[in-house]
Amino acid sequence: MLALEAEDVYALAPYAKTLGVVFEEITEVSVRARLAHDLSLSTVGGGLHGGALMGLADVCAAVCAALNGPAGAAPATVESSTHFLRPARTSVVATARPLRLGRNTVVEVNVHDDKGDLCARVTQVVTTIKSKAA
Repeated sequence: MLALEAEDVYALAPYAKTLGVVFEEITEVSVRARLAHDLSLSTVGGGLHGGALMGLADVCAAVCAALNGPAGAAPATVESSTHFLRPARTSVVATARPLRLGRNTVVEVNVHDDKGDLCARVTQVVTTIKSKAA
């Protein structure tokens, strides 16, 4: 299995670091990352913007798919469905788990707030693109 550290993800996908994603666990079974609540990422009412939650989920799903895909292949999201269940007015933790493995991997991401309440559920289809050099 491919091993990834947070710094590897930041080097390959700088947006993750720009957004403020902090990884807590990176394995092929589960990718867990935190996003701190910050007013610069909030919307009306002080909740984290849906785009910030979706960005966090997308990063986690891509890492999860990459860990479960062929060596040297890059992940690319081809479909994403987000259900916003409640405002996230605290920091959040996203946990991504693979539902179906293959060239098109299906990943479910649950986003919880600091109280443990489910704020969003995201299902993504992530394909892996083999590098021409590999």
